[in-house]
Amino acid sequence: MTVTPAEILARLLYRDALMLVIDKPAGLAVHAGSRAGDHLGRYLDALRFGLPRPPELAHRLDKDTSGCLVLGRHRAALRRLGALFAAGKVDKVYWAVVVGAPPGEEGVIVRPLAKVGPAWNWKMRIDEGGGRASATEWKSMGRAGRLSWLECRPRSGRTHQIRVHLASIGCPIVGDAQYGHGTADLEASRLHLHARAISVPLYPGKPPVAVTAPVPNHMRSALTDCGWAGE
Repeated sequence: MTVTPAEILARLLYRDALMLVIDKPAGLAVHAGSRAGDHLGRYLDALRFGLPRPPELAHRLDKDTSGCLVLGRHRAALRRLGALFAAGKVDKVYWAVVVGAPPGEEGVIVRPLAKVGPAWNWKMRIDEGGGRASATEWKSMGRAGRLSWLECRPRSGRTHQIRVHLASIGCPIVGDAQYGHGTADLEASRLHLHARAISVPLYPGKPPVAVTAPVPNHMRSALTDCGWAGE
């Protein structure tokens, strides 16, 4: 995916002296990888807003996940944000459209995750013996035929966590070719996982900074079918 600095600037959702939040488009990696391709780092200079250095990532989103991405505007801000993320004090809300129905209306998936495979073709898997502790809260928001709309809150920050956890309960995310095991495509060209909202307790004594990202175009039809009323 290729974008322009102006398009990234137009996706700015929040700005203050310490932090920016942008609506990352699906298909854009947040940093350079082993494979050639476009990435967000090429466009961060457009978000300096007068500071001598461009902002940097305070956390990460998968390449194919859209939505709220937090950036620190300078090193002191990055240290503060990093501490909040590491302590689990940042509340992250994701929306997913999955194939199948979860067991009940809400629950918590607690299954350890480990990275397996070579650097050029790795993936995550459930590993009860040596994986890192991982937990994802989920809540059913609506259904339509084979599809379910879930709200997820990860309580740990493992790579591909929501994707692997949902697939492990028989609910792979629509468009997830890596973890869907041939059942999650439904002719979808993009992963139906969106970082819908984030709440950051950045300033002591003040309410957390709460930001919501608009639903991307590729998910709107499926969410509407599942009962989403829009916006």
